[in-house]
Amino acid sequence: MATKIPVNTGDIELDNKINEWLKWNKDPNADYEIEELIRENNAKVLSNLFLKRLEFGTAGLRGCMGPGYSQMNDLVIVQTGQGLSTYLLDAVCNASEKGVIIGYDGRHCSKRFAELTAAIFVAKNVKVYLFSKIVPTPFIPYGVLKYKCAAGIMITASHNPKNDNGYKVYWENGAQIISPHDKKIQKYILENLEPIESSWDVVNVYNSILYKDPWDNIMQSYFHDLQQTVLYPEINRNTILKFTYTPMHGVGYEYMSAAFNAANFKPFITVEEQKLPDPEFSTVKFPNPEEGKSALNLSIKAANENSSSIIIANDPDADRLACATKMKNGEWYIFTGNELGALLGWWMMHTYQVQHPDTDFSNVYMLASTVSSKILLSMAKQEGFNFVETLTGFKWMGNKTVELQQAGKEVIFAYEEAIGFMCGSNVFDKDGISAGMHVAELSAYLETINFTLYEKLNEIYAQYGYHISKNSYWICHEPDTIKTIFERLRNYTGEPNTYPTCILDGKYSVIGVRDLTTGYDNTKPENKAILPVSKSSQMITFTFKNGLVITLRTSGTEPKIKYYSELCATPEEKNLTLLKTTLDEMVSAVVTEFLQPEVNGLIPRTS
Repeated sequence: MATKIPVNTGDIELDNKINEWLKWNKDPNADYEIEELIRENNAKVLSNLFLKRLEFGTAGLRGCMGPGYSQMNDLVIVQTGQGLSTYLLDAVCNASEKGVIIGYDGRHCSKRFAELTAAIFVAKNVKVYLFSKIVPTPFIPYGVLKYKCAAGIMITASHNPKNDNGYKVYWENGAQIISPHDKKIQKYILENLEPIESSWDVVNVYNSILYKDPWDNIMQSYFHDLQQTVLYPEINRNTILKFTYTPMHGVGYEYMSAAFNAANFKPFITVEEQKLPDPEFSTVKFPNPEEGKSALNLSIKAANENSSSIIIANDPDADRLACATKMKNGEWYIFTGNELGALLGWWMMHTYQVQHPDTDFSNVYMLASTVSSKILLSMAKQEGFNFVETLTGFKWMGNKTVELQQAGKEVIFAYEEAIGFMCGSNVFDKDGISAGMHVAELSAYLETINFTLYEKLNEIYAQYGYHISKNSYWICHEPDTIKTIFERLRNYTGEPNTYPTCILDGKYSVIGVRDLTTGYDNTKPENKAILPVSKSSQMITFTFKNGLVITLRTSGTEPKIKYYSELCATPEEKNLTLLKTTLDEMVSAVVTEFLQPEVNGLIPRTS
């Protein structure tokens, strides 16, 4: 569609890109937005929209919805689908017959983007399993393995703000894509930018012999498999506990209901205001249960009104899980991701022991990301199972699980501190539905021995050592500022690889530095890091002499500088108050001295 007004920004490259967009785009609303910017001669905004392009990052694309090449819209989705489909046909044997499985959440445009993606694959004679209704993200990696697909695609921006959307890709092994697939897909996208006319024919998808709706089959299969992991169905049926659940305006209600049914639980109490999908996320500032009480206030209200003592919450695409418990003083305690990791790790270990009484742990593995607590490592040392640390993100843990299984090993649990949990190995990714069921199971079991989740957490720390964490973030919308902060840390004395050696004028000294942006690690031979290096993201870990480990990193999907800290004690060290005081003092100093929030204009987390 050509614009009715001349494009003349004074930048020939920009003018060409705008005209190209207007020629290829078929969304009149997007055209109108661009024409308004042209009339206003807003060259700065137009340059950001057309001279930059969304690139494959954390397992795909994620960005704000709107016109241009740097945002999520019909044309970018078509171009992405054309590149991905061409790459799959080149890279995967029998990709046409294996097909792809495609799902979507309840966000604005998600179904439209999924249908456009399906149309591209159908146009290229590739079998398409397109869900007929919204599904949780875990259904895609599960479906890839169920149907032996060449790939899976989920249209979701998870817990991002309402204006965002995303395009998440899984490979034929059921795990999120990692390098070199991401870079090769990006290359193929750039080589297949001009839309093929049939790429827009979404109506033809449903009339094609290549199309199949997998919803009924996956529902039956997924919850049958989940039911096989239930340990004490009679305890679940008879528990006096009342659970309150919120899907956070997302997809989770129907699926968590099915999970509770599979585990023999009575129905949970629902947060009615958040029960149905709502792309506006009208009752929460951020649709992210990780944000604490600001995200769970309606859940707490519903739980109090119904004498419920446990809250379970999913994020909008139901791959993450949050949990809170009511304390004896009437206050609500919201577990951190690390604390839920400790509880679920213990439960999966207990489940395995009960179901395999004559088998030792020598072939059993648990995984956690490098910024997560080392509580699983402490448990492994006492219990005899194996622990593996990976880079941040479930794309690494999913692929590591595949690698371990191919070597004959059994992975029973993996987690990351950002409330992502993989219970068992039916899904090679975080799964908030199965994790929610297992938290409910653990709670019901503990109730039979007059224990609460909070009391069990303290028992775990008493046995394996206290592992206390303090994690948060600062918001920064300026990439140059972020780069300056991290480059200062790498050149602390003016020379390369001279990192800070202490905080608080020498009170606490640094004994180890690992920089996974540059590959520097002064604790390894030749100062070379063992874990994979990524120059496209910032990540530095400092280890202090007293045992504190703190990692500073950028987010792959949000404008944040995150920090993750943990201070560990042996089981014999009982002074938890002193540990917490030390942790608070050190984290505050690291933020002040390393990030310099005031100097760099960083915006603090508000909740």
